[in-house]
Amino acid sequence: MNSILIIDDEEDILEILKYNLLKEGFEVAVANNGLDGIEIAKTFKPDLIILDVMMPQMDGIEVCEVLRKMPGFETTLICFLTARGEDYSQIAGLDAGADDYISKPVKPRVLVSRINAMLRRKSNPEHSKEEIPSNEELIINREKYLVYKSGEALHLPKKEFELLALLASRPDIVFEREQILEKVWGSDIVVGDRTIDVHVRKLREKIGDKYIKTVKGIGYKFESSPK
Repeated sequence: MNSILIIDDEEDILEILKYNLLKEGFEVAVANNGLDGIEIAKTFKPDLIILDVMMPQMDGIEVCEVLRKMPGFETTLICFLTARGEDYSQIAGLDAGADDYISKPVKPRVLVSRINAMLRRKSNPEHSKEEIPSNEELIINREKYLVYKSGEALHLPKKEFELLALLASRPDIVFEREQILEKVWGSDIVVGDRTIDVHVRKLREKIGDKYIKTVKGIGYKFESSPK
């Protein structure tokens, strides 16, 4: 049985979502603010967290960033609920480490469908090898979601890690932007090219500029013998 934590400051939303998810057979816990949600997550250890963006005290973006830095939550699925349709709020949520977002008002059937799609993607990863060959200086361990650079462990946000792992899985092969969006973010969520660029920029800041090469007008590739 998959477990889900819902964090939202609107009591009616909590009740509706909890009722429908329990009916679908999920184990459900709820919190009406971000701080309580983080504490509940520590003991409940959900498979997926449904997180409202706009909340007092600590908003959903902050909660997501805190969770992603906590041991055991590097790969936990996080789905944002947002009443805001602006692109920047969606990009901010994805950059914080979220896997998906759903706009309010949410239809229970749509929510359940999206949740099941996320759980399927997580249970059937494209790459099952523990370590992805890269080079002597950079080692990517997919099972542990760790990147080792010159022996030092780097803890990357989930989407940054998956982007790097995808590119490194086929060194020197160019991945088109559409391929990257499909493999890393999935077909269920719509994001723009800017999201890929932001994640590549953050990766370069952490692992160096020499590994990921931009192929203008097409996409990106991982350099097997960086200079």
